[in-house]
Amino acid sequence: MEDDEAPPADPLALIERERANLVRDLTPDPRLMYWPWGFAWLIGFGLLFLRFGPDGRVFVDLPGWLPLTVLLLLLIAAGITTGVAGARASRQTAGPTSRQGKMYGFAWSIAYTGFSILFAQYGGGVLPDDRLGLLWAGGMVALTGALHMAGAAIWNDRQLFFLGAWTSVINMIGIVAGPGWHSLIVAVAGGGGMLAAGLLWRSRR
Repeated sequence: MEDDEAPPADPLALIERERANLVRDLTPDPRLMYWPWGFAWLIGFGLLFLRFGPDGRVFVDLPGWLPLTVLLLLLIAAGITTGVAGARASRQTAGPTSRQGKMYGFAWSIAYTGFSILFAQYGGGVLPDDRLGLLWAGGMVALTGALHMAGAAIWNDRQLFFLGAWTSVINMIGIVAGPGWHSLIVAVAGGGGMLAAGLLWRSRR
């Protein structure tokens, strides 16, 4: 008797497809993880460049407190957005993967708090304002690059490692270029790089 039924699908292909679907469902949207930080850097550091340009030049006469305040508020908003997105994804996992994500998130908070306490010791005229600003910005961006590369090592993520390395390299270039230029480089290459990463990795996802 002739069998009219279609041959079964390749079991290995079926397993691989289901695995890919599961990974996609458990992985936060890259746009939610990178775009908030990209916009925060692009806008915040962009305002810093316009108000505190190279050699003390003022391109836009903004109140001195405004650029840093905007940057801090945008960073807080970015942290909340990515935290919520990561928490939603982690609720579907348990065991070592969930613990890794939580510990990695705490590492960001603790490291940034420690750096803030350290850099606060150099206020009050210890350093000129432009150098103090470079210390804060360069240190925080360096920490971001290092934590990205550490996260890449945890999850064996080449794309995240590339982003961390890119962030570290442009930060070093900006530091060498000096106050003002550092803000511009981080805004365009750093913030723009995160926006591009979110878009590119979303399409690959």
